[in-house]
Amino acid sequence: MSNTITVTETPETAAENLQTFEDFGLRKEIMQSINYAGFKTPSPIQSMVIPVIMEGRDVVGQAHTGTGKTAAFGLPTLNKMNLKGGIEALIITPTRELANQVSDEIFKYGKHLGVRTVTIYGGSSYNRQIDLIERGAQVIIATPGRLLDMLSRDMLKGFAPSTVILDEADEMLDMGFLDDINEIFTYLPTERQTLLFSATMPAPIKQLAERILVNPFFASITKTETTNTDITQQYYVIEESERDDAIIRLMDAEDAQKTVVFCRTKKEVDRLSNVLSAVGYSAKGLHGDMEQRQRESVIKGLKTDAVDVLIATDVAARGLHIDGVTHVFNYHIPFDAESYVHRIGRTGRAGKKGVAITLVTPLEFKELQRIRSKVGTTMEHAYIPSKRDVKEAQASRLLAEIEKQHIYDEAHKILDALKEEYDQEQIAYKLISVLMERNQVQGPNQIGIAAERLEKILHNLENRHDRGGNRRPGGFNRNRSHSNRSGGGYRGDRDRNDRGGERGERQERSGGERSDRSRSFSGGANRSPKPRY
Repeated sequence: MSNTITVTETPETAAENLQTFEDFGLRKEIMQSINYAGFKTPSPIQSMVIPVIMEGRDVVGQAHTGTGKTAAFGLPTLNKMNLKGGIEALIITPTRELANQVSDEIFKYGKHLGVRTVTIYGGSSYNRQIDLIERGAQVIIATPGRLLDMLSRDMLKGFAPSTVILDEADEMLDMGFLDDINEIFTYLPTERQTLLFSATMPAPIKQLAERILVNPFFASITKTETTNTDITQQYYVIEESERDDAIIRLMDAEDAQKTVVFCRTKKEVDRLSNVLSAVGYSAKGLHGDMEQRQRESVIKGLKTDAVDVLIATDVAARGLHIDGVTHVFNYHIPFDAESYVHRIGRTGRAGKKGVAITLVTPLEFKELQRIRSKVGTTMEHAYIPSKRDVKEAQASRLLAEIEKQHIYDEAHKILDALKEEYDQEQIAYKLISVLMERNQVQGPNQIGIAAERLEKILHNLENRHDRGGNRRPGGFNRNRSHSNRSGGGYRGDRDRNDRGGERGERQERSGGERSDRSRSFSGGANRSPKPRY
């Protein structure tokens, strides 16, 4: 590949990067947006490709989510727009959620230029989307299925974007969109600038790049650490039948403000949403079979704190960025290391700390070792807390909550009424008990593989690795208490999934040995939502 540059991204390279956004020669209106957003120093991918894109060259950028690639292609694309009418840029993304996110970013960068963006995807009105385009949009952000449908039906009159961008190209390959992408390019002008961004470069993506780009500049960003150091990673070893009890116990024990739980199948998402809602959590599911209106409602609820727990498939959560996620749970261990990194990357963002918890069974332990080895990270093991442990943790949080609680004027009326029947000590006990009653700890006292049995399992695994070539499962910190954290696993085959709503939506994965039992919990249906302590 000609003009290929690879950069290893480390804290040192970031510190050595003295370039500023002023050095690019961007329009003053765009610089206003950059300054308002608080951007100071360009990321490595931005430094590499922005000047090249501004020269008008085709570009292939290999960079993972979180490296600033939206600004890397968005800023120079906006900078060269003439804004005289008509669509000037087309951005193709694999999912509706990512399309909306990219649209928000492009609008933010171009608002002082007066740039208008429109997202088009399945599940929404054709007429509404066409109307927004005809009102003077300059940028379309589209998913492949709906875009191809509109192009094949000649619904986009005079459609000739001068810049075409493929974002998350490898994800579109995984979701079965490659044929659609090839067909889309038969409708686009041959005289154009084409930009392709992808986290990985499998052979089909390289072949696609050769077909649709002309003498491209190749920029590749690699990271010395695949996972965020702000994320504490833990695993808990459980029996297959204990998954529901384990996740409820851990969520009760953790001081989670906003949580994402990853499941393998849509059916499992729906079932677990009902289970967690029944025990008092404000939980909602997100998967490909949901109507777009439902999906948007769930995402809005999570962003506005109306929903505390999001249960999602990998497909539904692709490209989904929600601020303030404190915990990520892997209800089942993911199939591969990339999925693991993507999942846990929902937390620990913007310099904040996060916790990623994985449930595994003894049968899945080998898969956990494989992911750990490939990711190159340390996962801490801990035992699931007992009921007593959880009650003590809840009591500590309740004490802190009471200490900082504002006293309302109306409180004295209730207190005066209670004083007629009880002394102040009894009143205090009763009020505290009311709060504690809302946080009953569910399930058996002990959950997970007992310490003695787990030690034997890990010892046997280590001996097996020694006999097979002195490979010990390094990187796992064992025998930690819950305060130091830990986790567990499963087995499964991939299952085909209906493509619901958006053509070609990725095959969501189906896990083996999953439990479809209908769970009921004492008092579940009548419990109040979980207080935040």
